[in-house]
Amino acid sequence: MLDIKLIRSNPSEIERKLQTKDPSISLEPLLKLDQLLREKKTKAEELKAHRNEFSKKIGELKRQGQEVKELMDKVSSISEEAHKLDQELAILEKEFMDQLSRLPNLPMDDIKISEDPKDNVVIKEWGQKRAFSFPFKNHLELNEKLGLFDFQRSAKISGAGWPAYKNLGARLEWALINYMIETHVKNGFTLWMPPLLVKEETVFGSGQLPKFENQQFKLHDEDFKLYLIPTAEVALNGLHADEIIPSEELPLRYTAYTPCFRREAGAAGKQERGLIRMHQFNKVEMFCFTKPEDSNACFDEMLASAEKILQGLGIHYRNTLLVTGDMSFAAARTVDVEVFLPGQDRYYEVSSVSNCTDYQARRSQTRFRKGNEKPELVHTLNGSGLATSRLMVALLENNQNEDGSITIPEVLRKYLGGLEKIEP
Repeated sequence: MLDIKLIRSNPSEIERKLQTKDPSISLEPLLKLDQLLREKKTKAEELKAHRNEFSKKIGELKRQGQEVKELMDKVSSISEEAHKLDQELAILEKEFMDQLSRLPNLPMDDIKISEDPKDNVVIKEWGQKRAFSFPFKNHLELNEKLGLFDFQRSAKISGAGWPAYKNLGARLEWALINYMIETHVKNGFTLWMPPLLVKEETVFGSGQLPKFENQQFKLHDEDFKLYLIPTAEVALNGLHADEIIPSEELPLRYTAYTPCFRREAGAAGKQERGLIRMHQFNKVEMFCFTKPEDSNACFDEMLASAEKILQGLGIHYRNTLLVTGDMSFAAARTVDVEVFLPGQDRYYEVSSVSNCTDYQARRSQTRFRKGNEKPELVHTLNGSGLATSRLMVALLENNQNEDGSITIPEVLRKYLGGLEKIEP
């Protein structure tokens, strides 16, 4: 969430920056509400001061044996007016917080301004696209003989958009997850296994609510109001909500494996079939709490950890710095790591590393303290490390052989009992 003091200090410049993410944003309604709130708060404070003054005078007059009915009536009237004003303020404050929380984070000054993802800037490439000497197959065609997934039976039990892995498909998925966790732990990340269902305030803290309420899976009954996490970022961000972390403990580097749940499953069509976009997918997440001056260094470390996984797998990828209009709601800077999928003839994101500055920390009230100084908001960063579904597609399609078999990357073989190939 943005600091209202920052918005007040230069509303036209803040609005201009916000519009590079969403051109429809106008700060006028928020600023009018802010002004009204401040006026009413001032009035409420004045009323309460008068009430206290009269109450004190009543006590003095009573001790002197004087009549106080008129003053007591006045105090009663003031109290009634103050109570009514407090009720108005509660409604206005709720509306104010709703409007403020719907504003995205400000992009950093060096981010390219555009609404078109085609303008994203490729800043690095590693490896090369595979040149096939035979007619290659997409992952669904390969699966017909390999039997790694069963989309028909998963649709039978859950509907479209829910995957079911089986046999070597399930084992290969776990191999990827174990390899990624091992890599991040070696790179200094602490492993967590957080809950998959979290409270509303936890989802709000990460920036998913209120704007993206309709994209969440939720459990609402008479006993629980919980949300299925769309990413482990939500849970990891909430670990230190309402805490003050000692400065010497920062940065905190966390990693977690979780299934992720999202209502939107993407557009229909051959490019979105199979594992490309699902309601449920597996992901290993990276998350960092850090001092503001160290957040750029943490960003580079997280990006390097994500890249190391793809390099170990021998999969060609590219890094793209996202333009303002393509960044996520809470991000100030984002680099997507994209792999090329031959069966789709395009690049797809398998990791997105974002610096959210103090945006999430202000929502979650996650702070740090240097010695006896006043607490400051931390910076938070998140990054996929990696999402397995598209990575699985990349692995299968790029490692296929002419006979339909799949060569397993060497780094995964120890998790598969030394298996070198998946045979039809």
